[in-house]
Amino acid sequence: MPRNDTPPLYFPSMVALVDDSRAFLDNLSLQLDANLAFRLYDAPLDALADLNGPSSSSPLIERFFSVSPFGDELPMSHRVLDLNLDNILREVHNRHRFERISVVVVDYDMPEIDGLAFCRGIENPAIKKILLTGKADEKLAVQAFNQGLIDRFILKQDADVIPTLNQAIAELQVAYFEHMARTVMEALSLGSYRFLRDAHFAVAFAELRARLNIVEFYLTATPDGFLMLDAQGKAHLMIIKTEEDLRSHYDIAQDQGAPAALLQRLASRLYVPYFPTPEGEYMPHCRNWQAYLHPATAFLGEELYHYAVVSNPTGGDLKGIVSYNAFLEWLDQQEGGQQ
Repeated sequence: MPRNDTPPLYFPSMVALVDDSRAFLDNLSLQLDANLAFRLYDAPLDALADLNGPSSSSPLIERFFSVSPFGDELPMSHRVLDLNLDNILREVHNRHRFERISVVVVDYDMPEIDGLAFCRGIENPAIKKILLTGKADEKLAVQAFNQGLIDRFILKQDADVIPTLNQAIAELQVAYFEHMARTVMEALSLGSYRFLRDAHFAVAFAELRARLNIVEFYLTATPDGFLMLDAQGKAHLMIIKTEEDLRSHYDIAQDQGAPAALLQRLASRLYVPYFPTPEGEYMPHCRNWQAYLHPATAFLGEELYHYAVVSNPTGGDLKGIVSYNAFLEWLDQQEGGQQ
């Protein structure tokens, strides 16, 4: 599904399935996407308590902002917020990241609390809500959708209810991150991360992720781009440069007395550079400079981008990262132990 924006991070998240019938939940879970992580709740009030607990109700976005110490002399109405991009990348080291609930699928007809009252009780506005309903309650579901109380409603009687539900969950999991990261994207798109708001880039980036079977990605600051991982945890680094970026690389390399062969390759636009220096720029000690030039792919969006994809990138600490497949295996063991 084409998107206008690219969120600065995305990782698989959990779905809460809520119904007072355990048999219905067990049957539903067997029909959903095999790669979907979910949690079953046959006690709706317990589910609501979990959803409103600290781990689910705290916005992930708060981890990326802090009050700047340079704004201490300003009045409280003019606090300055620092956006720490390193914290976005650090999220890949969060062993519990996949446990975050992004979507709730809840049945309307429950004796303890009906589905609409349940949705009203969810405190985190970022959590997306899907209401399962019967034909008799369709009018109520339409009203709730129009009021913004729920994000989708699906009739249980529909012949294609399962594929419709799978598609809705996948779309709303992405929408969860887009909603959560909107403030970050507004700030980043004003600078060198304009590609985050480029609709053409969003489509091309989605196609690249599909080719590489990427399930999670995180914005990087040095270099500008994304760290991407597949379900097994194999990493790829996408380095993104604009024409302005490449001119800057050339100018700095020239000022640093770079070899003529390096300058020629930088001028050709056929390579994306990333040198092992604090800013990723050429310095005289980078003698093996050929190793730091990566074949470029040009892409024309709202502006011209040049990008390279480096598999198994070096320089980042990726040891000990929990892959999504490992998390699913752990989740299966947990579910098996509860039965």
